[in-house]
Amino acid sequence: MARNFMAYPELRHPFEETPIHAPGSTTVLYQGNTITLTHTGEGNGLLVTAEDLTRINGFELKPEGACYAELCVPIKDDMLVEQGGRVWFDLTAFAELIGQPYVADVESRVWSFGEIPAKRESMLVNAMAPDLEVKDRQGKIIRLADLKGKKALIVTWSSW
Repeated sequence: MARNFMAYPELRHPFEETPIHAPGSTTVLYQGNTITLTHTGEGNGLLVTAEDLTRINGFELKPEGACYAELCVPIKDDMLVEQGGRVWFDLTAFAELIGQPYVADVESRVWSFGEIPAKRESMLVNAMAPDLEVKDRQGKIIRLADLKGKKALIVTWSSW
């Protein structure tokens, strides 16, 4: 008698509940990273510590606001919430302020944040193009690194 085997044993019972994280923990998904938080504040929003804010998206709390490199976003007073003798940062209110999309499964304690628009714009202004090389019509190799400090326009096309 032939037996049927599945390549992925974890898919044998697709409707069986499996824990996402340890009880009482919260999972945050951002830019391909999975961050597990052991402590968060209470409420429908995601309240995190200043240290966890930096772990999640690289922002640091400073007197001028929430800062990432040269980008500083002034924060509103209601984004800092005091609970149980701790000060929490309301990450969902911050996301709404800066126009960052997010989805949440509050019951399962899982939050997924999209790209931060202001961070993307900052990266586009300061980003360096990767070094590349192409041959000109005479077969001479031209490297982008050789044009450092000069403006360069790269035009590409494809016939497909």
